[in-house]
Amino acid sequence: QVQLVESGGGLVQTGDSTRLSCAASGHTTSRDTMAWFRQSPGQLRAFVGGINHDGTNTYYDSAVKGRFTISKDNAKNTMYLQMNSLKPDDTAVYYCAASRGGYYGSDREAYNYWGQGTQVTVSS
Repeated sequence: QVQLVESGGGLVQTGDSTRLSCAASGHTTSRDTMAWFRQSPGQLRAFVGGINHDGTNTYYDSAVKGRFTISKDNAKNTMYLQMNSLKPDDTAVYYCAASRGGYYGSDREAYNYWGQGTQVTVSS
């Protein structure tokens, strides 16, 4: 089993930046790929972006590309989501996910483990 714990977030203003962290523990491996999703009330959980096992490749949804950056520190078993130029539409609960299958795309079903989520609220 792998446990994922998100941290960061909170209340920010439009145009601000903030960073989320996702700490992994348990039976992690250096081959795990990871991703961020987000969910607003009444909406499906949506893909934000993903990162490959060694952090050399990333993939983003068009809604955040150019504003958000995902990175990974395998030595710390931690993934990060740097969010810049935040908008009210970015308000959501943000979840991290991990895959044992080398996948880091948008299919929620491909991820084996999920964190509990952390709220980000962007005020206008």
